[in-house]
Amino acid sequence: MNDWLNFSSNAFIAAFFLYCAAFIGYAIAVAGKRWSNRDPEGHAKRWGRIGFALAALGWLAHLAFFFTRWKGGGHIPTSNMYEFMTFLGMAIMFAFIIVYLIYRKVLLGAFAVPLVIIIIAYASVFPSEVQPLIPALNSIWLKIHVTTAALGEAFFAVGFAAALVHLIRVVDYSRTDKAGRRAQFWTEFMLVVIVVVIGFLVSVFGFRAAGYEAQFRQETFRIDLQGQGETIVQTVEYGLPPIVAPYNSEKLSMDPFLGLKEPLFEAPSWMNGVNAGRKLNTIIWSLISGLILYGIMRLIARKPLAAVIHPHLDGIDPDDLDEISYRAIAIGFPVFTLGALIFAMIWAQIAWSRFWGWDPKEVWALITWLFYSAYLHLRLSRGWQGTRSAWLAVVGFIIVLFTLIGVNLVIAGLHSYAGV
Repeated sequence: MNDWLNFSSNAFIAAFFLYCAAFIGYAIAVAGKRWSNRDPEGHAKRWGRIGFALAALGWLAHLAFFFTRWKGGGHIPTSNMYEFMTFLGMAIMFAFIIVYLIYRKVLLGAFAVPLVIIIIAYASVFPSEVQPLIPALNSIWLKIHVTTAALGEAFFAVGFAAALVHLIRVVDYSRTDKAGRRAQFWTEFMLVVIVVVIGFLVSVFGFRAAGYEAQFRQETFRIDLQGQGETIVQTVEYGLPPIVAPYNSEKLSMDPFLGLKEPLFEAPSWMNGVNAGRKLNTIIWSLISGLILYGIMRLIARKPLAAVIHPHLDGIDPDDLDEISYRAIAIGFPVFTLGALIFAMIWAQIAWSRFWGWDPKEVWALITWLFYSAYLHLRLSRGWQGTRSAWLAVVGFIIVLFTLIGVNLVIAGLHSYAGV
């Protein structure tokens, strides 16, 4: 078993570095096109093929990671946040390969591949040890429900990438009117959100490499199903300097950082979920590190990041990007409907004896489905194309990410096991 898991770990590392190399290839294809005076189109095609080949090899390595971890762990590796996010990254790469083979747009790889890199880097934040399945997960529906839901979300991710490129392509930085400034602001805001996620990864891995630790003893009161109250005492460990302490806790140990020897405040009592204070602390550090990183990038570029990217998109037809985004979402929607709603309700009936229970994850899956239903309705019946359609695709994927991350990690519910 250990041999399979060791091979799986090595395959995952190989996939990550191949994806990084693929992104470099796509970046050279896009940015280098402006530097190649003799044959810019040939330059883009050549490096685009290199990027795609590296991405395909990375996906094969990722596939090897998935099946060898399945073999070594004894169950499909989609049962916790580490496994699910790595599977989602693999699914996004699969969706990208399908869409790329249809449309052959090099530019899409420059945005879809880094999205995969961020997803699997985020997965690496969570414990990677193989965990035994809890009873609710020990079902064939784990394979059916989770994989199809993730595959649908993967096509939404590709649609998001194409929509974001579309928005950066059409924004006009020469406009100074209110509508023009609004378009510039919100396009830049989306890039800020991405930089904040990268800042989160930088802060987590940076403090982890430094070996930072802090511990708190927390007491919480809970009423069980029989109506009996009980006090639970647990130790909460922090990997980031605790700006926020857990609610109703005392410090056991804390490494000072930049003069911070005590938490600045305590998490509010209404925050539920496993280690809610630690998660709020992580969100604050993500914002701090992300905004600092964005500020450094702005100082270097001396202009908005979207304005830096915009000139490299000349010659790209916005209508093509709009079509790619729509087609990717149109493919993903029926798959997501099957996986996240129909198969999920069947499994809920088997596991919990009810099809629907207003659990937070169920509610947000329904919100996601309703949003993309509205997207398709407005697109097909009302003629919403171009910028309006692109913004819907972007907002839709933000809802997907909140359903995957925010609900699992912040809101307590029956699906909270996924955040452990």
